[in-house]
Amino acid sequence: MPDVNQLDDFDIKILKALQENADYSMNELGDLVGLSHTPCWRRIKRLEADGFIRGKVTLLDPQKLTLSVTVHAYVTIKSHDEDSLNAFESSVQEVKEIVECYSTTGDKDYLLRVVVDSVEHYEQLLKKTLVHLPNVVSVNSTFALKQVKYTTSLPLDSVRR
Repeated sequence: MPDVNQLDDFDIKILKALQENADYSMNELGDLVGLSHTPCWRRIKRLEADGFIRGKVTLLDPQKLTLSVTVHAYVTIKSHDEDSLNAFESSVQEVKEIVECYSTTGDKDYLLRVVVDSVEHYEQLLKKTLVHLPNVVSVNSTFALKQVKYTTSLPLDSVRR
């Protein structure tokens, strides 16, 4: 298992740069972090192989795609045995409107982030799908009014203290 302490300053610079723009050419990225093409490419391949880079994606604008409703749904389930938890977590993978799911502490068991095109769409999803997921006792929903901050960038300045 690769250790975060094996990362050096060049690795961190590469990771920071790729979080901001995964479309850099190898020459651009190398110039940005202070490495030539080949050493930069080798580091990226090692970071990918070691699992520090999980993949590269294109971020879409939900507003332009008319997916402007974000709902946070807090889910309580009936049973907390391993099979029940696995059944719920497996079912969540199949619901395309659920874009994030977290197991949580406290009085709620899971937090879902759901993205839809309208309140009516969410109402139908709730009635037809969410409340019927395995072992669900309740779903409490909150609608986001405005996105104040959104980033996919991790705070790498705190890595390798």
